[in-house]
Amino acid sequence: MRRIRYALDISDNKMIAIFNLSGHGIELSALQGLLKKEDEAGYLDCSSNLLRHFLDGLIIYKRGERESAAGHAAKADMVLTNNSILKKLRIAMALKEEDMMAIMKLVTIDISKSELSALFRSKEHKNFKECGDQFLRNFLKGLTIRTRNLPLHSD
Repeated sequence: MRRIRYALDISDNKMIAIFNLSGHGIELSALQGLLKKEDEAGYLDCSSNLLRHFLDGLIIYKRGERESAAGHAAKADMVLTNNSILKKLRIAMALKEEDMMAIMKLVTIDISKSELSALFRSKEHKNFKECGDQFLRNFLKGLTIRTRNLPLHSD
């Protein structure tokens, strides 16, 4: 959540508003605890459920409230994976395949359309590919460079 917040340059007040949009209110003190690093006093662990609320609120914040479609029930009990985090970020930021490939290029990673689409397939699909921690970190790094207009540099 810290990386997403930094990448998108979201203030504390916007974070609180985003949580509220998902139906999950949060106090400033709790938010500040969630944003601390593990070794800082007052650190609070961000659960998958809390991150899901934030990402769902981010989608509403960026895209607006979704009109419920018949037969599409909310999957609140769905396990939050790197793939679902990537998908929710893609939806929130209205990113197309080309946008995502360009973001990955910013961190010198070339990914094909088929490799990218495999990350968004159903887990049961034969071409599903699990999104690793490193890929998600690189995506967030590229997103940070793109949204904050940071200069490109090599590590």
